[in-house]
Amino acid sequence: MVAAHPRGPAQLVLTASIARRYYLDGRSKVEIAEEFALSRFKVARLLDDARSSGLVRIEIGHPGVVDVELSARLMEALGLTHCVVTDTPDDHPATLREHLGTAAAELLSEIVTPEDVLGLSWARSVSAMAGVLRVLAPVPVVQLTGALARPGADDSSIELVREVARVAGGAAYFFYAPMAVPDPATARALRGQPEVARAFGLIGSVTKAVAGVGAWEPEQSTLYDATSEPERVELREAGVCAEVSGVLIDDEGHPVTAPLTERMIGITAAQMRAIPEVIGIVYGLAKARAVLAAVRGGYVDSLVTHSTLAAALIDAAVPG
Repeated sequence: MVAAHPRGPAQLVLTASIARRYYLDGRSKVEIAEEFALSRFKVARLLDDARSSGLVRIEIGHPGVVDVELSARLMEALGLTHCVVTDTPDDHPATLREHLGTAAAELLSEIVTPEDVLGLSWARSVSAMAGVLRVLAPVPVVQLTGALARPGADDSSIELVREVARVAGGAAYFFYAPMAVPDPATARALRGQPEVARAFGLIGSVTKAVAGVGAWEPEQSTLYDATSEPERVELREAGVCAEVSGVLIDDEGHPVTAPLTERMIGITAAQMRAIPEVIGIVYGLAKARAVLAAVRGGYVDSLVTHSTLAAALIDAAVPG
Protein backbone atom coordinates (compact mmCIF):
# COMPACT_ATOMS: atom_id res chain seq x y z
CA MET A 1 0.00 0.00 0.00
CA VAL A 2 1.24 3.43 -1.01
CA ALA A 3 0.05 6.56 0.71
CA ALA A 4 0.23 10.30 0.44
CA HIS A 5 -1.93 11.29 3.37
CA PRO A 6 -2.45 14.99 4.19
CA ARG A 7 -3.50 14.53 7.81
CA GLY A 8 -1.31 14.59 10.91
CA PRO A 9 0.49 11.50 12.21
CA ALA A 10 -2.01 10.65 14.97
CA GLN A 11 -4.93 10.69 12.52
CA LEU A 12 -2.83 8.74 10.03
CA VAL A 13 -2.05 6.01 12.55
CA LEU A 14 -5.68 5.84 13.72
CA THR A 15 -6.95 5.53 10.14
CA ALA A 16 -4.38 2.85 9.35
CA SER A 17 -5.24 0.91 12.52
CA ILE A 18 -8.92 0.91 11.65
CA ALA A 19 -8.19 -0.04 8.03
CA ARG A 20 -6.02 -2.91 9.24
CA ARG A 21 -8.81 -4.22 11.47
CA TYR A 22 -11.34 -3.99 8.66
CA TYR A 23 -9.39 -5.15 5.61
CA LEU A 24 -6.83 -7.54 7.09
CA ASP A 25 -8.42 -8.79 10.32
CA GLY A 26 -11.98 -9.04 8.94
CA ARG A 27 -13.53 -7.09 11.82
CA SER A 28 -16.93 -5.46 11.32
CA LYS A 29 -17.45 -1.70 11.57
CA VAL A 30 -19.49 -2.22 14.72
CA GLU A 31 -16.68 -4.22 16.37
CA ILE A 32 -14.12 -1.61 15.35
CA ALA A 33 -16.31 1.20 16.65
CA GLU A 34 -16.55 -0.52 20.04
CA GLU A 35 -12.80 -1.16 20.22
CA PHE A 36 -11.80 2.42 19.41
CA ALA A 37 -14.73 4.08 21.23
CA LEU A 38 -15.93 5.72 18.02
CA SER A 39 -19.29 5.88 16.31
CA ARG A 40 -19.93 3.45 13.45
CA PHE A 41 -20.32 6.46 11.15
CA LYS A 42 -16.90 7.78 12.17
CA VAL A 43 -15.36 4.38 11.40
CA ALA A 44 -17.07 4.33 8.00
CA ARG A 45 -15.83 7.84 7.28
CA LEU A 46 -12.25 6.92 8.18
CA LEU A 47 -12.41 3.83 5.96
CA ASP A 48 -13.69 5.98 3.10
CA ASP A 49 -10.88 8.44 3.80
CA ALA A 50 -8.33 5.62 3.76
CA ARG A 51 -9.52 4.52 0.33
CA SER A 52 -9.84 7.97 -1.22
CA SER A 53 -6.41 9.08 0.02
CA GLY A 54 -4.67 5.98 -1.34
CA LEU A 55 -3.77 4.70 2.12
CA VAL A 56 -5.64 1.48 1.42
CA ARG A 57 -4.77 -0.43 -1.73
CA ILE A 58 -3.30 -3.85 -1.04
CA GLU A 59 -1.58 -3.44 2.32
CA ILE A 60 -1.38 -0.79 5.00
CA GLY A 61 1.66 1.42 4.86
CA HIS A 62 3.04 4.90 4.29
CA PRO A 63 6.13 5.54 2.17
CA GLY A 64 7.18 8.69 3.99
CA VAL A 65 8.89 9.19 7.32
CA VAL A 66 6.12 7.51 9.36
CA ASP A 67 5.96 3.71 9.40
CA VAL A 68 2.22 3.44 9.82
CA GLU A 69 1.95 -0.31 10.38
CA LEU A 70 4.75 -0.41 12.95
CA SER A 71 3.28 2.63 14.69
CA ALA A 72 -0.06 0.85 15.03
CA ARG A 73 1.56 -2.38 16.24
CA LEU A 74 3.62 -0.63 18.90
CA MET A 75 0.64 1.44 20.03
CA GLU A 76 -1.36 -1.76 20.51
CA ALA A 77 1.49 -3.73 22.13
CA LEU A 78 2.14 -1.09 24.80
CA GLY A 79 -1.39 0.34 25.09
CA LEU A 80 -0.27 3.83 24.08
CA THR A 81 -2.47 6.86 23.46
CA HIS A 82 -0.48 7.97 20.41
CA CYS A 83 2.48 6.38 18.67
CA VAL A 84 4.57 7.60 15.75
CA VAL A 85 7.41 5.41 14.45
CA THR A 86 9.74 6.78 11.80
CA ASP A 87 11.62 4.62 9.32
CA THR A 88 14.86 6.49 10.03
CA PRO A 89 18.04 4.36 9.81
CA ASP A 90 19.59 4.29 13.27
CA ASP A 91 23.08 5.13 12.02
CA HIS A 92 23.70 8.34 13.93
CA PRO A 93 22.06 9.91 17.01
CA ALA A 94 21.94 13.37 15.40
CA THR A 95 20.01 12.02 12.42
CA LEU A 96 17.58 10.20 14.70
CA ARG A 97 17.03 13.31 16.80
CA GLU A 98 16.35 15.37 13.69
CA HIS A 99 13.79 12.95 12.25
CA LEU A 100 12.09 12.22 15.57
CA GLY A 101 12.03 15.93 16.41
CA THR A 102 10.19 16.63 13.15
CA ALA A 103 7.72 13.78 13.73
CA ALA A 104 7.09 14.92 17.31
CA ALA A 105 6.56 18.52 16.19
CA GLU A 106 3.94 17.37 13.68
CA LEU A 107 2.22 15.24 16.31
CA LEU A 108 2.18 18.06 18.83
CA SER A 109 0.79 20.49 16.25
CA GLU A 110 -1.99 18.01 15.56
CA ILE A 111 -3.09 16.97 19.04
CA VAL A 112 -2.58 20.07 21.22
CA THR A 113 -5.72 22.19 21.50
CA PRO A 114 -6.32 25.65 23.01
CA GLU A 115 -7.75 23.94 26.10
CA ASP A 116 -4.42 22.25 26.88
CA VAL A 117 -1.56 23.29 29.12
CA LEU A 118 1.77 22.05 27.75
CA GLY A 119 4.63 20.95 29.96
CA LEU A 120 8.19 20.51 28.72
CA SER A 121 11.09 18.63 30.25
CA TRP A 122 14.54 19.25 28.83
CA ALA A 123 16.05 16.51 26.68
CA ARG A 124 18.12 16.61 23.52
CA SER A 125 15.23 15.03 21.60
CA VAL A 126 12.72 17.57 22.97
CA SER A 127 15.09 20.38 22.02
CA ALA A 128 15.23 18.98 18.47
CA MET A 129 11.42 19.06 18.37
CA ALA A 130 11.29 22.67 19.55
CA GLY A 131 13.74 23.69 16.85
CA VAL A 132 11.42 22.60 14.03
CA LEU A 133 8.05 23.36 15.61
CA ARG A 134 6.24 25.92 13.45
CA VAL A 135 2.55 25.67 14.40
CA LEU A 136 0.96 25.15 17.81
CA ALA A 137 -2.35 26.03 19.42
CA PRO A 138 -2.21 29.08 21.73
CA VAL A 139 -1.42 27.34 25.02
CA PRO A 140 0.60 28.20 28.11
CA VAL A 141 3.93 26.37 28.29
CA VAL A 142 5.31 25.24 31.64
CA GLN A 143 8.90 24.28 32.50
CA LEU A 144 8.94 20.95 34.36
CA THR A 145 12.63 20.59 35.23
CA GLY A 146 15.55 22.79 36.10
CA ALA A 147 18.36 23.40 33.64
CA LEU A 148 21.12 20.85 33.17
CA ALA A 149 24.16 22.52 31.66
CA ARG A 150 26.13 20.52 29.13
CA PRO A 151 29.64 21.33 27.86
CA GLY A 152 29.53 23.02 24.46
CA ALA A 153 25.73 23.42 24.43
CA ASP A 154 23.76 26.63 24.78
CA ASP A 155 20.29 25.10 24.89
CA SER A 156 18.44 24.64 28.17
CA SER A 157 14.99 23.98 29.58
CA ILE A 158 14.50 27.77 29.84
CA GLU A 159 15.17 28.42 26.16
CA LEU A 160 13.12 25.36 25.27
CA VAL A 161 10.03 26.75 27.03
CA ARG A 162 10.54 30.22 25.57
CA GLU A 163 10.96 28.89 22.03
CA VAL A 164 7.81 26.73 22.12
CA ALA A 165 5.80 29.51 23.81
CA ARG A 166 6.81 31.91 21.01
CA VAL A 167 5.43 29.49 18.43
CA ALA A 168 2.23 29.00 20.42
CA GLY A 169 1.77 32.64 21.28
CA GLY A 170 0.97 31.59 24.83
CA ALA A 171 2.45 32.45 28.21
CA ALA A 172 5.80 30.93 29.16
CA TYR A 173 6.32 29.81 32.75
CA PHE A 174 10.04 29.24 33.24
CA PHE A 175 12.58 29.63 36.01
CA TYR A 176 16.32 29.91 36.46
CA ALA A 177 17.49 26.97 38.53
CA PRO A 178 19.63 23.89 37.95
CA MET A 179 18.09 20.43 37.77
CA ALA A 180 20.19 19.20 40.69
CA VAL A 181 21.88 21.13 43.50
CA PRO A 182 24.51 20.08 46.08
CA ASP A 183 22.17 19.57 49.06
CA PRO A 184 18.46 19.24 50.01
CA ALA A 185 18.41 22.56 51.88
CA THR A 186 19.42 24.46 48.75
CA ALA A 187 16.78 22.56 46.76
CA ARG A 188 14.06 23.51 49.24
CA ALA A 189 15.13 27.16 49.17
CA LEU A 190 15.10 27.26 45.37
CA ARG A 191 11.68 25.61 45.16
CA GLY A 192 10.37 28.46 47.32
CA GLN A 193 11.60 31.17 44.95
CA PRO A 194 8.65 33.02 43.33
CA GLU A 195 9.34 32.08 39.69
CA VAL A 196 10.01 28.45 40.59
CA ALA A 197 6.93 28.24 42.81
CA ARG A 198 4.81 29.85 40.09
CA ALA A 199 5.86 27.26 37.48
CA PHE A 200 5.53 24.36 39.93
CA GLY A 201 2.10 25.63 40.94
CA LEU A 202 0.94 25.07 37.36
CA ILE A 203 2.18 21.49 37.04
CA GLY A 204 -1.13 20.16 38.30
CA SER A 205 -2.92 21.83 35.38
CA VAL A 206 -0.61 20.39 32.68
CA THR A 207 -2.63 18.19 30.31
CA LYS A 208 0.09 17.24 27.81
CA ALA A 209 3.82 17.04 28.29
CA VAL A 210 6.86 16.14 26.20
CA ALA A 211 9.91 14.44 27.68
CA GLY A 212 12.85 12.24 26.90
CA VAL A 213 13.56 8.89 28.52
CA GLY A 214 17.04 8.19 29.78
CA ALA A 215 18.58 4.79 30.50
CA TRP A 216 20.76 4.71 33.60
CA GLU A 217 23.90 4.09 31.56
CA PRO A 218 26.76 6.20 30.20
CA GLU A 219 25.69 8.57 27.39
CA GLN A 220 22.08 7.36 27.65
CA SER A 221 20.95 9.97 30.17
CA THR A 222 22.12 13.55 30.58
CA LEU A 223 21.34 13.30 34.30
CA TYR A 224 23.42 10.12 34.59
CA ASP A 225 26.34 11.83 32.87
CA ALA A 226 26.05 14.81 35.24
CA THR A 227 26.29 12.73 38.45
CA SER A 228 29.41 11.40 40.15
CA GLU A 229 30.53 7.82 39.62
CA PRO A 230 29.86 6.77 43.25
CA GLU A 231 26.32 8.16 42.98
CA ARG A 232 25.73 6.38 39.66
CA VAL A 233 26.77 3.07 41.20
CA GLU A 234 24.68 3.67 44.32
CA LEU A 235 21.58 4.39 42.27
CA ARG A 236 22.12 1.39 40.01
CA GLU A 237 22.44 -0.84 43.07
CA ALA A 238 19.20 0.70 44.39
CA GLY A 239 17.47 -0.57 41.26
CA VAL A 240 17.41 2.52 39.05
CA CYS A 241 17.24 1.58 35.36
CA ALA A 242 15.79 4.77 33.89
CA GLU A 243 14.93 8.41 34.50
CA VAL A 244 12.11 10.46 33.04
CA SER A 245 12.35 14.21 33.61
CA GLY A 246 14.71 13.51 36.49
CA VAL A 247 12.33 10.99 38.10
CA LEU A 248 14.28 7.83 38.94
CA ILE A 249 12.49 4.52 38.32
CA ASP A 250 13.19 0.79 38.46
CA ASP A 251 12.33 -1.93 35.93
CA GLU A 252 8.72 -2.11 37.08
CA GLY A 253 8.28 1.63 36.83
CA HIS A 254 8.31 2.21 40.58
CA PRO A 255 9.94 5.46 41.71
CA VAL A 256 13.25 5.03 43.52
CA THR A 257 13.81 7.40 46.41
CA ALA A 258 17.44 8.37 46.84
CA PRO A 259 19.51 11.29 48.16
CA LEU A 260 19.61 12.65 44.59
CA THR A 261 15.80 12.91 44.62
CA GLU A 262 15.94 15.39 47.49
CA ARG A 263 18.39 17.55 45.54
CA MET A 264 16.32 17.76 42.35
CA ILE A 265 14.51 20.86 41.11
CA GLY A 266 11.69 19.52 39.00
CA ILE A 267 8.52 17.52 38.66
CA THR A 268 7.89 14.66 41.11
CA ALA A 269 6.98 11.07 40.29
CA ALA A 270 3.37 11.55 41.43
CA GLN A 271 3.00 14.75 39.38
CA MET A 272 4.45 13.07 36.30
CA ARG A 273 2.01 10.16 36.51
CA ALA A 274 -0.92 12.55 37.00
CA ILE A 275 -0.42 14.29 33.63
CA PRO A 276 -3.09 12.90 31.24
CA GLU A 277 -0.64 12.43 28.35
CA VAL A 278 3.15 12.44 28.39
CA ILE A 279 4.77 12.05 24.99
CA GLY A 280 8.19 10.42 25.14
CA ILE A 281 10.65 11.07 22.30
CA VAL A 282 13.14 8.21 22.47
CA TYR A 283 15.89 6.81 20.26
CA GLY A 284 18.57 4.14 20.56
CA LEU A 285 18.26 0.41 21.20
CA ALA A 286 20.04 0.85 24.53
CA LYS A 287 16.91 2.56 25.87
CA ALA A 288 14.45 -0.30 25.26
CA ARG A 289 14.47 -1.42 28.89
CA ALA A 290 14.09 2.17 30.10
CA VAL A 291 11.12 2.83 27.79
CA LEU A 292 9.31 -0.28 28.99
CA ALA A 293 9.85 0.79 32.61
CA ALA A 294 8.54 4.29 31.86
CA VAL A 295 5.42 2.91 30.19
CA ARG A 296 4.81 0.34 32.95
CA GLY A 297 5.03 3.05 35.58
CA GLY A 298 2.63 5.38 33.78
CA TYR A 299 5.22 8.09 33.17
CA VAL A 300 4.93 7.88 29.38
CA ASP A 301 1.60 7.47 27.57
CA SER A 302 2.64 8.12 23.96
CA LEU A 303 5.82 7.52 22.00
CA VAL A 304 7.73 9.02 19.09
CA THR A 305 10.53 6.64 18.16
CA HIS A 306 12.22 4.85 15.26
CA SER A 307 11.64 1.46 13.67
CA THR A 308 14.55 -0.45 15.21
CA LEU A 309 13.64 0.50 18.76
CA ALA A 310 9.93 0.01 18.04
CA ALA A 311 10.54 -3.55 16.85
CA ALA A 312 12.60 -4.31 19.96
CA LEU A 313 9.86 -2.92 22.22
CA ILE A 314 7.22 -5.03 20.50
CA ASP A 315 9.37 -8.16 20.86
CA ALA A 316 9.87 -7.43 24.55
CA ALA A 317 6.21 -6.62 25.20
CA VAL A 318 4.57 -9.49 23.30
CA PRO A 319 5.14 -12.97 24.84
CA GLY A 320 6.52 -15.63 22.52
